Amino acid sequence: MAAVEPPVVLPTLDRLGVTSVPSDVDAHEVSGLWLDSLAQHVASNDIDGILSQFADDAWWRDMLCLTWEFRTFHGAAKIRKFLEDRLAPAKLSSFKLTSAKLESPYPDLAWILAQFTFESEIGLGSGIFRLLPTSDGKWTGFTFYTNLEDLKGFEEKIGPRRDFLPNHGKWREEREREKQFLDKDPTVLIVGGGQSGLDVAARLKLLDIPALVIEKNARIGDQWRFRYQALCLHDPVWYDHMPYMPFPPSWPVYTPAHKLAGWLEYYAEAMELNIWTSSTVTKAEQDANNEWNVTVEKADGSKRIFHVKHVVFAIGLGGNNPDIPDIPGREEYQGQVLHSIYHNSAKDHLGKKVLVVGACTSAHDICADYVEHGVDVTMYQRDTTYIMSTKEGAPRVFGHLWWEGAYPADVADRVDASLPIWINEQISKRTTHEIAEADKQILEGLQRVGFRINFGHEDGGFLSLTRRRGGGYYLDVGASQLIIDGKIKLKNDSKIKRYTKTGFEFENGSTFDADVILFATGFASPVLTIQRICGDDVASRITPIWGLDAEGELRTAWRYSGVPNFWFMMGNLAWCRFHSKHLALQIKAQEEGLYHLEARYK
Repeated sequence: MAAVEPPVVLPTLDRLGVTSVPSDVDAHEVSGLWLDSLAQHVASNDIDGILSQFADDAWWRDMLCLTWEFRTFHGAAKIRKFLEDRLAPAKLSSFKLTSAKLESPYPDLAWILAQFTFESEIGLGSGIFRLLPTSDGKWTGFTFYTNLEDLKGFEEKIGPRRDFLPNHGKWREEREREKQFLDKDPTVLIVGGGQSGLDVAARLKLLDIPALVIEKNARIGDQWRFRYQALCLHDPVWYDHMPYMPFPPSWPVYTPAHKLAGWLEYYAEAMELNIWTSSTVTKAEQDANNEWNVTVEKADGSKRIFHVKHVVFAIGLGGNNPDIPDIPGREEYQGQVLHSIYHNSAKDHLGKKVLVVGACTSAHDICADYVEHGVDVTMYQRDTTYIMSTKEGAPRVFGHLWWEGAYPADVADRVDASLPIWINEQISKRTTHEIAEADKQILEGLQRVGFRINFGHEDGGFLSLTRRRGGGYYLDVGASQLIIDGKIKLKNDSKIKRYTKTGFEFENGSTFDADVILFATGFASPVLTIQRICGDDVASRITPIWGLDAEGELRTAWRYSGVPNFWFMMGNLAWCRFHSKHLALQIKAQEEGLYHLEARYK
């Protein structure tokens, strides 16, 4: 069931009773005074004093620091209850302002954006707040974000904490023993060696937690290497960096899948991650201590049972389970049926007539590839699709954070996270409208030929769809014009009724003949993979995966899953980069006795 979304109103200047904000305001001084006052109230556990510094409809978002959860509290009453429950035990201190600037995302929106650091009893934190102008010339708190960065005494082994000792002639043998776990079992076993598995493995390694990645393919990167050849990322390079190792400055803005495959393999080697390729997790059983006995089978048929404390499933939002609609009459059809995950190239179907079922990213990429190779292709659109050109959309969606000359990726991640999702999506509605105006020619052309479009969830653009369903859009790099020009043919006038010997019959009585029917229909639930490996009991206890909860937080990923010591690592490259550290910190805190499940603020 979808979460009930609260009514959210942006703090426009007219609502605040403010006519204008002086451009020469000393943001650093204003923020410093505000933070100093807040720190005094925190030190004395003066919750009334803290609340006096915020607007009545302020927001506080916390990631692990006070809640061991991802929580967003909106309004004075909810923030008060949260602080009454969690402020004193956290023992926050050492607040230090690190930067502040005036921002005006739109002419009628303005705030001071300030970054700071602080400490809790067990950790080091970073935070970001926004201050709104008031009608009496003062500034008041609007959003406040607290994020756990490190555990005291257990910081990441980077920079000054890296290994300073030379290694003469022993490194290769030591690495081989480490990878094979000849002397002990790992603490964490990670199922899946895509970007999400590699990210969390790297985070755990630098927190000194032994982890082993199990990857079924022969090489790291094969899940990208063997997708359809036309696959290319539609997110820009600045959004897609991986932890600790950003892409080189010469890297193209949009990464071809085969290039990314090579980078993942290089990353795994450079970060010295422990990985078994050509290996499969066949069973994972949880014991009475909530630890796991995990059976791994290698390609040669040999097996090993690991006893580990934690399992991390890094298998993607769909668990690599192709979603092919169950349509009557499949046995009658005499042509080829395949899912996009098994498609290689348009060259495989030269001289054929192809129907692609689906109208989102994979469908567009594949259809464009067919056109380029002279294949007769028709796209069957089942539902509306959000269309945004990368030329007009990418700078507007990503440009203020992840772009050339903008923030470093790690800072951009935190600035983005500091804006609660419900507020973020209100601003996204404006951005979506701007992009649609810029893309007007493309969108009108698509509508003229009957292509059905939407503007995201409640006009919130493609990220609003990503958060709820992990797809439903196409970031246009040229296929839309092919549809407009009729080079990609379109059918969307009726639902499919059944297969025929030569294609499909539709509910309106029409038929369509095709030599190849290719389903670009996404993936099913990762729960199917969990059931297969862990059994029905574990699968039934997993809390709902993905989509937003009532506070606007993505459900289950990167934190407690409903099953102790069972974790999900998933998401795009940016979200995996950021949240892999959150997941690793929770495991590290448990292993060091700093965190127990009972401490979660529910």
